[in-house]
Amino acid sequence: MRYDGSMTSKTDLPRWVAYTDGACAPSNPGPSGWGAVVIAPDGRTETDHYGFIGPGTNQIAELTAAIEGLSVVPEGASVELVSDSQYVLKGLSEWRAGWERKGFKNSKGEIVANLALWKRLFSIADARRVTTRWVRGHNGDVYNERADALANTALRLKSGSSAARAQAVA
Repeated sequence: MRYDGSMTSKTDLPRWVAYTDGACAPSNPGPSGWGAVVIAPDGRTETDHYGFIGPGTNQIAELTAAIEGLSVVPEGASVELVSDSQYVLKGLSEWRAGWERKGFKNSKGEIVANLALWKRLFSIADARRVTTRWVRGHNGDVYNERADALANTALRLKSGSSAARAQAVA
């Protein structure tokens, strides 16, 4: 199965929802972390996931958040990926086909930045039925704010590992 590039939600319920966000602080590049809130199809079971990446960029943090958030969802399931990162969402929905056609080179003829992460994200997305939705960051969306807080928690903890921590909220 291949990610279809859709930017709108499909109505084939039940579906999972994964809100993801990455963070770098105090500078970009700098220490980076990721956070994800994953909501099960029942709409009531929510899990929080986060991890410290180490030195990185905001783009690396955002890609890692999407990878880790989608990885929580079972293969073959429908999932809406919600992010404030147009970099991640456009990479999945708009840029991928051109990159693949050009041998993963960008419009300048250079190898796409963060290629290993992009390929991992494409593989994970292809194993699920993914749709995407953009939300404006720091604009009051409860789950986006929670994913951001989780990414910043990872920065504070500096766990030294990208292993996810999960906590179920029923």
